[in-house]
Amino acid sequence: MKTKMLAIALFAITFGAVSFYPSINAKYVDDPRPVEPIVATRGEPRIDVVFVLDTTGSMSGLIQTAKEKIWSIATTMASAQPTPEIRIGLVGFRDRGDQYVTRVVDLSSDLDSVYAELMDFQADGGGDTPESVNKALYDAVHKMSWTGNGQAYRAVFLVGDAPPHMDYQDEARYPEIVSAAKAKGIIFNTIQCGAADTTAAEWQQIAHLGSGTYFQVEQSGSAVAFATPLDEEIATLSARLDDTRLYYGSAEEKARMQHKVAATDKLHAMASIASKARRGAFNASAAGVRNLVGEKELVDDVANGRVDLDAIPPEALPEPLQEAAPAERKATVLRIGEERAELQSRIAQLAEERDAYLAKKVAEAGGAKDSLDQKIYEAVRDQASQAGLAYTEGPGY
Repeated sequence: MKTKMLAIALFAITFGAVSFYPSINAKYVDDPRPVEPIVATRGEPRIDVVFVLDTTGSMSGLIQTAKEKIWSIATTMASAQPTPEIRIGLVGFRDRGDQYVTRVVDLSSDLDSVYAELMDFQADGGGDTPESVNKALYDAVHKMSWTGNGQAYRAVFLVGDAPPHMDYQDEARYPEIVSAAKAKGIIFNTIQCGAADTTAAEWQQIAHLGSGTYFQVEQSGSAVAFATPLDEEIATLSARLDDTRLYYGSAEEKARMQHKVAATDKLHAMASIASKARRGAFNASAAGVRNLVGEKELVDDVANGRVDLDAIPPEALPEPLQEAAPAERKATVLRIGEERAELQSRIAQLAEERDAYLAKKVAEAGGAKDSLDQKIYEAVRDQASQAGLAYTEGPGY
């Protein structure tokens, strides 16, 4: 099971020598200029995946599926060996004359902030075909901070039910866009919702040119969507785990992390219990610790020796610790660290039980070989091997 060894690793994640990666705050990218690539400076592998989602009116079921499944997809990607850093980006698209043509959320390891943006994606507009697929693909390639070098799996998953406009004379078309993507090492995968023949031909060609995979699912996404008796407890413990975070640093650094906290609060208020449980399971994984703590998190940084608590100016400390005596500060940070480790261990145990429950339900339903979960897993498994990542455990649900 995916979480079999997590409990052993959790104390090391919290208190051991785990390297820290600064996350990139999710944001809309409106500047027409290309975004500079991010240069990977460490040896661990990275996964950069951008989901390009048709958000016209016919896609309401798929968008809801994306909101429910993004955490299990992240868990699936995180199950590789060696453990990768996961970064996800989003491009929502409609067509000219709609409320927007594209809506871009940059690649980030702060998946809470990415998810908070995804929560605002709604199906509307459209009503005809084709759609602005080419503009969406262009933005996915040129308006994302893709990893520029180092060991990385870079992929786009285009999801929709309508073909691209090939009659817009003032924008790049997908053969040119995909060629530019291949030069950056980006693979293109296409997921067709529904069975329109005109869409199938274009989707298959995009995947072929992009050295990726084409597959077709039902209009709603064909995803495995079982709730479990363990979801509510995992979601509750995950919220308590979030409460163990203490952010320090300059006013600007604290404000940046308050953005992350606000995103977390939003998902706790709006996400389903099952989605919050999936997030909890992801945050209890080795890859999920980056999403959990973010940047400048005091408990994690002190435990891993990245900062000396006594050397931090009082004004840079979290407010609850600013007036405390040095001994009291140390005791508080130690106590919270111990509480965090206990919560992580319990979530990992419950996540393993949840995996077993879901495996049984999937088997009783006749398997999931045609599900969105399985098809994304197979694409990632096969393609990420080129970046030195190995997958053996199957998809997470």
